[in-house]
Amino acid sequence: MRFRSTRAAGIALGLAFALTGTACSTTTEAPPAAVQAPAFAGQHIAAAEFAAAAAEPGVMIVDVRTPEEFAAGHLAGAVNANVESVDFPGLISALDPTGDYAVYCRSGNRSRVAINAMASWGYENTVGLEGGITAWVSAGYGVTT
Repeated sequence: MRFRSTRAAGIALGLAFALTGTACSTTTEAPPAAVQAPAFAGQHIAAAEFAAAAAEPGVMIVDVRTPEEFAAGHLAGAVNANVESVDFPGLISALDPTGDYAVYCRSGNRSRVAINAMASWGYENTVGLEGGITAWVSAGYGVTT
């Protein structure tokens, strides 16, 4: 499931609830939270949500820390694209701009910089790890070397 299609489905479903809810019901309750799709475009989310997003088919996990940090431990399946490197624009330009990307760093700061840069280059389907790999490990998720 792609981030974009999930969001569009959630919006469409939300509109359907809004339209039918006012015509067929007198309640003013919002649809259940499970029906509402999260906004993935450039958002940073908690470790559990990030794990679910990263596990979606076709999602590329991008670690934007230094190669040394990456070698010390990273998320399984991640590719390293150091956001502080002069090569970062070239590394990102090799990726499909319509792809889905789960981006993280140590604390969430560099991933925000990376996601903002990616957005300016036309990469809209991104999600960041709030608190970075530090939050990932604190939440009980593992890393690989």
